[in-house]
Amino acid sequence: MRYPIAIEPGNEGTAYGVVVPDLPGCFSAGDTIDEAMANAEQAIDAWIESALDQGQEIPPASTVQQLAGKPEFSGWTFGLVTVDPAALDDKVERVNITLPRRVLHRLDERAKAAGETRSGYIARMALGRVPADERRPG
Repeated sequence: MRYPIAIEPGNEGTAYGVVVPDLPGCFSAGDTIDEAMANAEQAIDAWIESALDQGQEIPPASTVQQLAGKPEFSGWTFGLVTVDPAALDDKVERVNITLPRRVLHRLDERAKAAGETRSGYIARMALGRVPADERRPG
């Protein structure tokens, strides 16, 4: 999937601003057009990850042609940012991991204390949803 981005002109004293019209509140900037586009990729990834974590639907992408005619983008440049379809996939997949027994034991204890399965606890940790008191080494 490719999302169009609108790039506001910059100059030696002003950064290039980037807006992702299809993703409300998703924006970025950069000192060069290349930097602005690279930063837009990171902004889009973060926006999509946050939206999925909150159970929101990801809006479909517009075409550049649909956006180019809008008066708010008059004089702006357009680009496309490719989004990896795997970033939008919440399908459950079975995986096999290898851990030392002592680490696995500690993981299981923490999952049990949190009232979760091992898989659920690992997923919550990967998404950064571990309470601060659980982040201490122990």
